Amino acid sequence: MPLTPNNAESIELVTHSAQETFDIGTRLGALLAPGDTVCLEGDLGSGKTCLTQGIGHGMGVNDVITSPTFVLINEYTPSQRGARLYHVDLYRIEHEDDLVTLGLEDYIYGNGITVIEWAERARDYMPRARLWVTLTYLDPHSRRLRFEATGAHYQEVVRALRDALANDAIGME
Repeated sequence: MPLTPNNAESIELVTHSAQETFDIGTRLGALLAPGDTVCLEGDLGSGKTCLTQGIGHGMGVNDVITSPTFVLINEYTPSQRGARLYHVDLYRIEHEDDLVTLGLEDYIYGNGITVIEWAERARDYMPRARLWVTLTYLDPHSRRLRFEATGAHYQEVVRALRDALANDAIGME
């Protein structure tokens, strides 16, 4: 997965397997802190849940992470002490008013790490400071991932992710 050099606020890379997408998520999960929000955007099959599974793994979650499409939010507790993972899926949300009923603000502004699939359905509702990840389906095995940081904390997360991927040479060609 070649890393495309970008500025400190974003990186773009291509994965060539679900395992590579998971590994990127694992690296990211290890860098996230309580209160962080990761917004995922991408079509069906673009790797949003796979990336989230990696994030959970990087946080120390041992449970099987599944898409909460029908329940909207799944909560996971890491095996060691740490922030809970809130995995949100907005695929079935039709109106932003539904987000108030869902209590999404309690998760976003709480002490856990919130990962939101289909975040583009509530773009205006998302916090100003956030990490936005756009996943693009390229072929049955390959995905493009673009990480865009808004806010100083998330810029540092993107820098650290870039450094971790370069140091590990994960998929570097």
